[in-house]
Amino acid sequence: MSRILAYTSPAIGHLFPMTPLLLELTRRGHQVEVRTLPGQVEPLRGLGLTAEPIDKRIAAIEHRDFGAKSTLDALSASVDVFVRRAAIDGADLTAAIAATSPDAVIVDFNSWGARAAAQAWGGPWAAFCPYTPPVTSRGAPPFGPGLPPLPGPLGRLRDGLLRPLVMGQLEKRFLPGINGILTANGVPAVTSADEFFRSAPLTLVATSEPFEYPHPDWAPDIRLIGALPWEPPAQVPAWLQEPGDPFILVTTSSEYQADEALARAAVKGLEGEPYRVVITMPAGLADLGPLPANVRVERFVPHGPVLARSAVAVTHGGMGATQKALSSGVPCIVVPFGRDQLEVAARVKHANAGVRLPKAKLTPERLRHAVHHAAGMSDGAHRIAAGYRAAGGAAAGAEAIEELISPKPHNPEPEAARGGPDQL
Repeated sequence: MSRILAYTSPAIGHLFPMTPLLLELTRRGHQVEVRTLPGQVEPLRGLGLTAEPIDKRIAAIEHRDFGAKSTLDALSASVDVFVRRAAIDGADLTAAIAATSPDAVIVDFNSWGARAAAQAWGGPWAAFCPYTPPVTSRGAPPFGPGLPPLPGPLGRLRDGLLRPLVMGQLEKRFLPGINGILTANGVPAVTSADEFFRSAPLTLVATSEPFEYPHPDWAPDIRLIGALPWEPPAQVPAWLQEPGDPFILVTTSSEYQADEALARAAVKGLEGEPYRVVITMPAGLADLGPLPANVRVERFVPHGPVLARSAVAVTHGGMGATQKALSSGVPCIVVPFGRDQLEVAARVKHANAGVRLPKAKLTPERLRHAVHHAAGMSDGAHRIAAGYRAAGGAAAGAEAIEELISPKPHNPEPEAARGGPDQL
């Protein structure tokens, strides 16, 4: 079997969705080695994976996009972080390849220097993306502002006019930095974001229709394999198993994003409602004031057991938390704070699986009203969950990686079927 090296960015929101794929590859007999967050090395070893930490300097370059004044400024701030990290993670992956001699490499979509290093290496490699990639697609709006699809000539006109304004402006800030990284790795420069993001022979995307918009022009190099909800094994707290009202799960970002306002609105807006409210704040607990009797705040609690008894999930629009809820058939209220979260919110609304509540309109009263509305939208969430299952999940991803390592031989049609000489 093959030796596979996986490299992640410093975000558990990227590591956790990749983990089912890595475990499935291990189950199939492959030897999987992971480079990831230092704090996640021992947990991964406990799962039977070989794991080592990424360079600690990478995580020290933190996102500061939550102070941006516009969507473009926020995306530009993220680009700056990825470019600065790329100067380190490329060399880090190169060293890992030298140490492990892998047959294939899987690179986190956000590890831009590692992407360049994998391309320069020249062996089979794939990118893993836990969110919708910012790649152009016919019939889909430009990535970033969270616009809904608009079919027909009017939609093509809108998207054609907006795409240069959104991606074009971003590329002006994006291309100089990333081309410097590519050149340093001996890889040809690119002329567009699409060219860079489609540089991998295979990109596995952890989502699928009907949550995701149709992208018929992405195949065969970009494959949607469905959501991969996963969380570390953990003891289920006793209070979670007690009988009572349904739960509402409220989540904030695992990478700090100044989204405490969501938790505060939930504390005030859901006080006294016929639900038990569980708020998780993995980036750090904030002072939310006195808590009502039906509200509990935790830095971490397993989401799966909460969602199994939840009526609604309230999320900041992180792809992982939102898709985890939808995978359980739980409708969502999405309050996007930035990054890809406007796009996540737009897809929840488009799929009729929940409510999009803009950050600027977030109040306790509006959040309470949104909960009442979203509670009746479970049919949309169940349709999305069925779509995720149909996409194949970790098994489909593992099969794609195996095909990348050992392509199936091409069997050309017999000459007779092509209209050869014997049919003239």
